[in-house]
Amino acid sequence: MYGLECGVRQGGLTSPRLFNLYINGLLAGKKVYTNVPPLHLGGTALRRVERCKYLGHWVSDNLSDDEDLERERRALAVRCNMLARKFACLWVKYTQRAYSALRVQYNNAFRVLFGLPRYCSASEMFAERRVDSFYAIIRKRSASALQWLRTSSNGILCALADRWDSEILRHWIRLHAV
Repeated sequence: MYGLECGVRQGGLTSPRLFNLYINGLLAGKKVYTNVPPLHLGGTALRRVERCKYLGHWVSDNLSDDEDLERERRALAVRCNMLARKFACLWVKYTQRAYSALRVQYNNAFRVLFGLPRYCSASEMFAERRVDSFYAIIRKRSASALQWLRTSSNGILCALADRWDSEILRHWIRLHAV
């Protein structure tokens, strides 16, 4: 049985990792044990698990962050797809300032994810990684939405998409001509 006098800081970003490292060092060290003695806290035996959620972060016995990264990747994909759908179909009246702020945020997020300097060239970073830029994504989504409208079985949607004075077509032209 181990006596614990203090723990890691509650709410600290590194607390789960530090706790995992500390406990792994106590239980395993450099060797792998098949028979780990029970760990007690306040007289109650603690159940051994391969992973647990602590302060919103999955802590695993092998110190892997893969599960957390996958969860965050899925959440990011959902949010990005939602934004792209709104730009392609719903958002037709917005200021250039709002659009530019969203583009800058997209570029900054890309830089952070790839560990790039804050002021590196956006066009260069996308070209080197063969990834669509913000503008390319919006243009593709808009073209896809317009194609969907034009081939719709709903006559009203088809008429709206083909009218030169429609807000939808004006928005699509603005995105592709700018």
